[in-house]
Parts: sequence; C-alpha cells; structure tokens
Amino acid sequence: MRGGKVRKGSRARSSNRADPVVTEIVRNAVIAITEEMKTNLMRTAYSMIIYEAQDFTVGLFTTRGDIISIGIGLPSFIRGMSDTVKAMLAHYGEDGMAPGDVLVTNDAYVTGSHLNHITLVVPVFDGTTLVAFSACMAHWADIGGALNMTTLDIYSEGLQVPILKMYSAGKINEDLMAIFRMNVRISERAIGDLHAQTAAVRTGACRFLELIGRYGRKQVLNGIAAIMDHSEALARKHVLSIPDGVYEAESFMDDDGVDAGQRVPIRVKVIVSGDEMTIDLSEVSMQVKGFYNSGEAAGRGCCQVAFKCITSGLERPINEGSFRPLKIILPAGRVVSATKPAPMRRWMTYPMTVIDTIFKALALAIPNRVIAGHHADMMSAALNGHMPEDGKLFLLNGGLMGGGWGAKNGADGSNATICMNDGDTHNSPLEQMEAKYPVMVDRYALREDSGGAGKWQGGLGAERVVRATSDLMFNAMVERVFCRPWGLFEGHPGAGNQVAVQVGAAPEIRFPSGKVLGRLLKPGDAYISRSGGGGGYGSPLDRPVERIEEDLREGYISRKRAEGCYGVVFGAKTGLIDRPATEVMRAKLRTLSDSVMRPEVEDSGAVVDAEDAGNVPEGLHPPEGVLFPLRCC
Repeated sequence: MRGGKVRKGSRARSSNRADPVVTEIVRNAVIAITEEMKTNLMRTAYSMIIYEAQDFTVGLFTTRGDIISIGIGLPSFIRGMSDTVKAMLAHYGEDGMAPGDVLVTNDAYVTGSHLNHITLVVPVFDGTTLVAFSACMAHWADIGGALNMTTLDIYSEGLQVPILKMYSAGKINEDLMAIFRMNVRISERAIGDLHAQTAAVRTGACRFLELIGRYGRKQVLNGIAAIMDHSEALARKHVLSIPDGVYEAESFMDDDGVDAGQRVPIRVKVIVSGDEMTIDLSEVSMQVKGFYNSGEAAGRGCCQVAFKCITSGLERPINEGSFRPLKIILPAGRVVSATKPAPMRRWMTYPMTVIDTIFKALALAIPNRVIAGHHADMMSAALNGHMPEDGKLFLLNGGLMGGGWGAKNGADGSNATICMNDGDTHNSPLEQMEAKYPVMVDRYALREDSGGAGKWQGGLGAERVVRATSDLMFNAMVERVFCRPWGLFEGHPGAGNQVAVQVGAAPEIRFPSGKVLGRLLKPGDAYISRSGGGGGYGSPLDRPVERIEEDLREGYISRKRAEGCYGVVFGAKTGLIDRPATEVMRAKLRTLSDSVMRPEVEDSGAVVDAEDAGNVPEGLHPPEGVLFPLRCC
C-alpha cells in the first residue's frame, strides 16, 4: 500500500457484524432481483426501444438512496436513478411515504437526462419500517414536445413531471394519468410502458421483502453493508496501483447543432493520491445553446462509469461502495451539469466523450488498462410519419447502431458495438423495423478501413442503408463526424461518424455535419448511417503480418490500407504479401517516422491529414512542409 495509508475518511467497516454466508447469499440475491425486474419490464413493455433496445435500467437502493444493485443495462443511468431516489426522499421525507406508494418524475435536472426518461420509485417497507427503494428508469418513445427541429430550451422538449405520487397507498392518481394521456402522441403505448415499469419496481420490492423475511432484516442489511465495504476495498486497491500524479487530457465535439462548426471542448483532469482519485470536470465546456446538455447526475455518472471500468469493471453487484474512493469536482452550468432551462434532448451524447477523455488522461499512467477513443454516438435516426394502411402516426427511433471501439494493449477494438454510455442497449433486429414500420433495410454491413490502424487495430464501424416505403420525416443528431476517435501510442484515429441521404437512384448527399433535422424522405429515398471506427493502439508498423493477412481475408481492410498504413508490400506477380520486402519497407518507414515529432497520445479527436487539416486544433499540425508518413486515407 503506497505510503502505508488509507484515506482516513473512509466509511466505517460493517463486515465484522455480517454473517459471511448470508452476505454471499445476499450478494447473489440482489443481482437476481434486479435481473428479474429487468426481465419483467422487457416482457411487458409496449415500446420496441424498451423490449428490444433495452433502453432502461432497474435498481435497488438503501434508505439513503445509495446503490445496492443496478441491473446490467445503461451505465449512464448509474447516478441518475440514485440521485432521483435521494431527491424523492428529500421531497417527501420518510414520514411522507407509505406502503403502496409509487413515486414518479422525469425532471431532467434531477435525473440528469432528457424528459423521455420516466423514473418510477417504490419505497420498500418491512411492516412500518422503510428498508429500501426499488427503482426503474426507462425511455418512452414520446413525451410530447417538438418534432423535426432543434429545441433551444427544456420547455419545447415535452411534458415535465415533477416529483409526484403515481400511486398513493396503492390508489392510482387518475389526474396524473390523464395528464400523461393528453400530452403524449401515442398514449396507449406510453401508458402500457408506465404499467410495465410499475410491475418491475413492485417486483423488486416484493423480492427484497422476501429476502428479509427469509434471513432477517438485520442480517440482510448488514450483508449489504459488508458487500459495499468489500467493493470499496477492491476499488482502493486498484487506485493504489496507479502512480500518484495529475493527469490531463482534452478532446472536442463537432458543435452543438446551433453554432455550426464551433468545436465544443471537453477538458478533464484526474488526480491520483494514494488510494483516492479525484476527477475534475471544471474545464469541460459551459452548457451550450443546442440540445446536447445533460444534468449534474449525468456528469457525475461519467466519472463513475470511467472509475468503475478502471478499478473494478467486473465486480458485481454494482453498488455504492465501489465509488467511495472517488471525488468529483463538477461546477454547475457545464454541458454535463446544465441548469434550467438548458435543452437536453440529446443528453447522452457528450458524456460518452467525457468518459473517453478520462481514459485518455490516464493513458500514460496505466497504458495497459485504457482503450483508445471509440465512435461515441448512438447513431440513431428519429423517424416519424403516418402508416400507409390506416394513417396512424408512427414514431421510430431508427434502431440503435453499433460502431468501432478503441483498441487496447493486447487486443483489437470491438466491431459494431453499441457506444459506451449505453452499455447493454441492444443492436435491435432489423426485421422488427421492417415488420412494424414503412421502411426497408437495403444494407447493414461492417465498414471497411474504418478502424484506426495500429499494432492493435481499432474496431470497425458499420454502414446501414434504410429506404422509405412511405413518406416519412428523417432526423439525425450525430456527433464526432469531424472530431474522430483518437489513437494511442502512435495508433491512428478511426473514421468519423457520417450521415447521408439518397434521393431515388441519385448519388448520395453527404451533409457537412451529422445534424440533419426535418428532412422529408419520399418512397424510394434512403438515409445512410455510417458509424465511426475505434482508434488504434501502438504503431501500425508493429502489427504482425499474419494479422494483416487475416484482416485482408475478412474484408476488414483494403489493400490500399495495408500498403498505406501498415507498410505492406505485395508481390507484383502473386498479389500476396511479400514478407521480406515488407520488412525492408517497414524498417525504412520506422526511420522516417522517428524523424518526425509525433505526440504519443493525441490531444484531439481530429485528424492530422490533408482531408481534415482545417479541423485540427492549433498545436497539433506537423511541422510545415513535413507530412506524417503513415496517415490513413
């Protein structure tokens, strides 16, 4: 233990009061409870974004609102649900709650996310004693508000629900239900999802009480305290393995959709001291005019997701103890701590890059435990129109789309994987889209050459072409088109995200950014989404030739990429890789590469090549007249 010291302020240990056998039973029981809550919600929800994409999270919380167990789902909800439980407790107090209550809110500045996320919370009573909370946050396909346009404040984004009781002592609040029905466009779907969430949180409450009934309240609660202490100790052990120091990094978002082309800086500082870590987001951009802001809970959630990945990524249940060694500095008014009335429709986008940038900051300290930049966008398309059969309104989120993840030391990045903040959100079946909505998917394939070159190659993005079979409105709100996923330790950046439209059989129209709102598609027109690739790790000249041969066979890279990025030489007659000539070429390229000063860890998602030279922040351009010899096209 560095310096022989553990933080003096760490929580008092409870393990000596807990039965170790009961503790392990409780550990597995709370995981099982949250998984059952998750399954029940998926089976009973009305909206595809819940039962297929799994855009929700469930959890159990202590009487103080601390996390007991979070169901495997969206990492970005990790703080939002806990903060919502705490806000509800502060609003009503224990005396203001009773058995049979179900509390509800979608207050964006409490949950940290957009108004589409409805959170339900059940206070769990053992007799007359409050023992826990059961909660669920899920995405409704619609919450009212404007379609097909940029929103500039929260009021234009839909119905705001303050902290209220949907059920009071078991009796439903019909007035609130009437408000929901009047303010959403497809009320039967919204109310169906509301009842599904109610069933999920009541399931959690019921199972937790069964656990207490079997082992006793004191033993169960002591077991939970012991689990948290164990998670804390494990996290502190991992923090101790990181060298003390102050680590900083910067990246950029393309723009906020209002001030086109104006980069939005994401600057982070990580301070490691002993068995504690501080993440300082003071220098993250101030909140923006466009709808990419998120609340404080999301900003703190970014820090906790990054911290969890670095210290105890596989430790379950996910609980509050894991975060005790982490301190977060996050002033109000940043893009991840926005204040009212900032718009928040695309709340989830910037936090993904905040997490990536925290990893980037720690790359030199723990190079074997971080990944290069990833595509960092859900790549969803918001579609709406009227069904050709009956004229009924439809709202389609376009199906979430995977992209490339950054490579790490020892492994290539994952291909076509959902972005980091959305964790277990699923890559929805295309057949569901085609069966339920007037669209046809022409193509869905991996994107050749999209992964950043490196000793370990970044994951590939994907390309999806979706053709309209009826009139519909197309909206895309995609980021990181220009500020591409960075590589680490001489690894190259991955391809950026991209959005295009094809009118009939004409050539596709590529847009100057990923923000395309209110575009009418007629039957036969198509939209094209291309997710970015992950950044590479290590010099491409160190990638084994046999892996390059495999990449070529699989269609992951082209011959041009093999020659231009990996220094491969092909035989003139055979068309195969000439290994001796390749080794000679690589030796020459290493000499040339070493003569050019290049940053080990790039300070921007932008690319240092002719194509995007105007987008590179000052200080990252190569010396005048000198070109990097191994920049990918």
